[in-house]
Amino acid sequence: MFLFSNFIAAVARVLDIALTLYMWLIIARAVISWVNPDPYNTIVRFLVRATEPVLYRIRRLIPIDLGGIDFSPVIAILAIIFLQSFLVQSLAQLAARMG
Repeated sequence: MFLFSNFIAAVARVLDIALTLYMWLIIARAVISWVNPDPYNTIVRFLVRATEPVLYRIRRLIPIDLGGIDFSPVIAILAIIFLQSFLVQSLAQLAARMG
């Protein structure tokens, strides 16, 4: 049983790291959108390709348009924080109870 407990704890930790990394990608994408980035820059293209699928779905589900300001990164970051607080913590507590 301790193997399954360790597995769940490891999944929780990896999920937490992945969500944190994705949150930083979204923050970087939002920051570069404040300037006029070169669309052919490899870093800009990577950030757009990595974050656009999630941000596009949020824009489509919640069409908030207040003077041309895009609130989808804020909503995505709040969703990531929710997942870290709920899902990751729940998995970690489940692993602790099983171990």
